[in-house]
Amino acid sequence: MIILLLVVSVAAGVFLGKIFGTREKLAKDLLILSAGFLITICLNEVFPEVYSSEDHNIGIWVIAGVLLQMLLENLTKGFEHGHFHHHNEGKNILPLALMAGMFIHAFLEGIPLANQRTVLSPYLFGILFHNLPISFILGAFLVQKGRFSFSSSIIIGVFTLASPLGLLLGQYFNPEWEVYFLALVGGIFLHISSVIIFEGSKNHNIDWRKIGLVVLGILLALIGHLFHHH
Repeated sequence: MIILLLVVSVAAGVFLGKIFGTREKLAKDLLILSAGFLITICLNEVFPEVYSSEDHNIGIWVIAGVLLQMLLENLTKGFEHGHFHHHNEGKNILPLALMAGMFIHAFLEGIPLANQRTVLSPYLFGILFHNLPISFILGAFLVQKGRFSFSSSIIIGVFTLASPLGLLLGQYFNPEWEVYFLALVGGIFLHISSVIIFEGSKNHNIDWRKIGLVVLGILLALIGHLFHHH
């Protein structure tokens, strides 16, 4: 069930990107909404679990996640936080580099799902909510004349299967490692959501629409938190 949800979230985003890819504002709005949701999941769900660990140095893994995401963005050119490109504008993005960056990012997210006791956990919702806008941008970037090329289909396929592969392989890892992977992903989520939320508005004016979308994302995550039983 979890694998199906992961695949559907990516497929839905890619399909929407293919159809509505020219509507950059829609992609930005989805990203901002997901950022509010994601940072709330981090602070209310991921970090409390991480810091309940007996390892007093666990914060190093969160920092490592932040630094890792900074490195991955050299490959993905900021896809994760909405640096929007169309295929004919993205000559500087190597398909192999994009594929590698997106795969590592999604694969790591999937590993902590290996030992999830409930199907619809807040952490899973965070990934699903996060997948939709990223997949939207990926679909918009890769589509050419209303179609996906063979290489584009490969990139989409690799990204779609990355988190499920992380989940499946994570089942063979030592369960005691889960908190370290969760800390690493928490750092990745924190970096992505913070960049989206705090990215400067035009002329540094107050963007009430952006604030409203962030608050809406936070409220949606808090509602899920209230109904989630640990």
